[in-house]
Amino acid sequence: MRIWRLAVLVAVLSGLLGLHSPSPAMADPSPAELRKLTKQAARLNELYRGQIQSLEEIRVQAKKATDTSGDLEAQLKAAQAEVSRIAQTSYMFGPLDGVRLLTPNADPYAMLGGAANLTFMANERAQRVESIKKLIDKHNDAKANASEKIEKMRKEIKALQNKKDEIQKLLQKYGFQQPGGAEGLTPRMINVRAEIMANFPMKYGVGCLRPGDPGEHGKGRACDFMMSSGGRMATGSDAANGDALAAWLIKNGPRLGVMYIIWKQRYYDIRSGGGWDPMSDRGGVTANHYDHVHVSVF
Repeated sequence: MRIWRLAVLVAVLSGLLGLHSPSPAMADPSPAELRKLTKQAARLNELYRGQIQSLEEIRVQAKKATDTSGDLEAQLKAAQAEVSRIAQTSYMFGPLDGVRLLTPNADPYAMLGGAANLTFMANERAQRVESIKKLIDKHNDAKANASEKIEKMRKEIKALQNKKDEIQKLLQKYGFQQPGGAEGLTPRMINVRAEIMANFPMKYGVGCLRPGDPGEHGKGRACDFMMSSGGRMATGSDAANGDALAAWLIKNGPRLGVMYIIWKQRYYDIRSGGGWDPMSDRGGVTANHYDHVHVSVF
């Protein structure tokens, strides 16, 4: 009896959701795989002497996509109880029986009241089912997007690993410098900063060493050249000054030992081939580098 009732519920649910036959299960994006790839990326960053911007960009995209997929999966699980309730309601109440309204022994007021309740439940049911359909579609799209980003990260890691000899030659060309002095910057970063200050007005200042920072700022190999007072998007002549500085750094980078530049939510990384590439939204003007030009050196 229970098996028969379960079969009825499944049939009702399939009808509610408009499902004709089960589709093949989509492979779930793996947070464990993303953690594994993130560790591989960290080793490459260490080997290539600093955060590789193309790899970091894909990692951010993959993390966001995986988090979105996980959030939607949680919502879908929460909706399972609602789906079960909808199926149960459909099974127990079924469609409105108009014939009973014409039965001589029927109380017309009671029947009309019941009809109103059933109509309300049917409308509610339709709305809930439609929302669940949309949630299923969003979840499937999110899973596909997350899996795609994880695969893209895997391919980027492999491509960079294959460039190991080329990158090592580049690193040997510039040598390795340790930070020193009161400022805690490498001689190369001090030299790059001095040339920039000699060629460009810096009315908003420059920020370099950040003790404890895991990136280049903490290693004395990066500076931020402010194009606004901070937290405010550079405009007019300030934005033009940032554009000119970025162009100058690209032109003079090979001579100075510039590793990568970030400006206006774009990055230019010589280790991954150069050229401007877009960055994902990091959540604010400063995080997206609209108020400063970031420069990292070898």
